[in-house]
Amino acid sequence: VLRHEEFEEGCKASCNGPYDGKWSKTMVGYGPEDNHFVAELTYNYGIGEYRLGNDFLGITLVSSQAVSNAKKLGWPLNEVATGMFETEAPGGYKFYLEDKEQLKQDPVLKVTLGVSDLQKSINYWSNLLGMKIYEKDEEKQRILLGYADNQCKLELKNVGGAVDHGTAFGRIAFSCAKEELPNIEALMKKENQKILTPLVSLDTPGKATVQVIILADPDGHEICFVGDEAFRDLSKVDPNGDKLLDDAMAADKSDTWFAEKKMKKASA
Repeated sequence: VLRHEEFEEGCKASCNGPYDGKWSKTMVGYGPEDNHFVAELTYNYGIGEYRLGNDFLGITLVSSQAVSNAKKLGWPLNEVATGMFETEAPGGYKFYLEDKEQLKQDPVLKVTLGVSDLQKSINYWSNLLGMKIYEKDEEKQRILLGYADNQCKLELKNVGGAVDHGTAFGRIAFSCAKEELPNIEALMKKENQKILTPLVSLDTPGKATVQVIILADPDGHEICFVGDEAFRDLSKVDPNGDKLLDDAMAADKSDTWFAEKKMKKASA
């Protein structure tokens, strides 16, 4: 756990999806956000479950330790290739674990998203957003992109039809120099591309205010660009992150409250 934050009302940039109640954000990863891929886990207090679509296809990481942990805990593993195991997080999110010694740098190799038209996606992510193409496989209809050799990569795979985002509403975020944000916004306007949230400042209670712009690619995948200078302040590892998360979970009596009212948490 790198940091944990609680919010009393929905985010004006829909960070927690289209929900307007109390929510929390927990950043988890193998190291600081400055030089690691991290996952942002959002929890909407009144929502009991989400319907997954085919938009998010999984996270791949290199870690024999993760494989070993799963076996010790009896967590279901399915060997899909030699030394490569598929597993599911609670809620159904897919993870692919490569059974090799964990890399000294970030062990998260890639994040895979589903797309409906590979060429259209290449035009958007590479030609417009400037990502470098690392691999392209026409036969398997997949492409691997990234901004730097030593960073987690983005894999796009053709799902053979429309992309369904379900109701969980995830997004991919990148940090960049603050002065780049107006340029990105201007480019998207010029190219008639979708801007979900024009350049806006977002507050985190007691922490830095960051500037973000949120876009949508041809398949509706949400992409957030955040100003790096303020983000480096916001994203400092909080030594109290674990405790804040534990305290919030202990204080969350929502299951009890719903049970007493003979109500179920909403299904999104």
